[in-house]
Amino acid sequence: MEDDDDIGLDLDSVFPEEERPPTPEATVVVYEREERDGDAQNEWREVKIRLVGAHPLWGHHLWNAARAFASYLDAAPELYRDRSVLELGAGGGLPGLVAALNGAGRVVLTDYPDAALIANLEHNVEENVPAALRERVDVKGYIWGQPVQPLLDGLRSEGFQLIIMSDLVFNHSQHDALLQTCEQGLASDKEAVVLVFYTHHRPHLAHRDMEFFAKARERGWMCGEILRRRFAPMFPEDSGSSDVRATVAGWELRRSR
Repeated sequence: MEDDDDIGLDLDSVFPEEERPPTPEATVVVYEREERDGDAQNEWREVKIRLVGAHPLWGHHLWNAARAFASYLDAAPELYRDRSVLELGAGGGLPGLVAALNGAGRVVLTDYPDAALIANLEHNVEENVPAALRERVDVKGYIWGQPVQPLLDGLRSEGFQLIIMSDLVFNHSQHDALLQTCEQGLASDKEAVVLVFYTHHRPHLAHRDMEFFAKARERGWMCGEILRRRFAPMFPEDSGSSDVRATVAGWELRRSR
């Protein structure tokens, strides 16, 4: 008989999307920091993200949502400086790495507990985070909706002040699990916030993506859009509105009080 705790937590159950072609070998993509007027541009100028290859989770792209997220966090370090940050479904880890480079007190990068994904995240931390800051960054395997206590080890607070999620709402079967993790993992102080960035990669399923926020409101979260930014579509040959597929949206979730 299967252990109840193990049912539905294998890779195919957590990511029950349509079958996709094999991914290519690992590649490296460079994210260049955006210049801003009056920005002193501290030590770092770029982040080199190695993207895992030959894996069913499509980790071989640096998605537009991650680029927009990194830029947003770089422009708003007050959200996380000296505070704790959790990235869910980190992939290559770009947004979380930007937070670490800009003075976050603690950053925990998580993805599905697959050896290739976790090893790749660890590589990106070693490649981009100076040794003096590396003790503030941790990489952990984590399945959404499971107890968050292992992620809280080493934190000075009872939860994370910032939880970030990039391009995860497309996984409709996992909306409740993601929200459960946010409810368990977010600190109770009034400044704590969840940020969710995404693109409707399948415009005909955009309404399903948006169910994430409807469910969040039902569970007592206050939700609102904070950003909309246009990029070139990542896959011009895909079907559906190119305007929709080219747009990254960012949302903020806060606890209702």
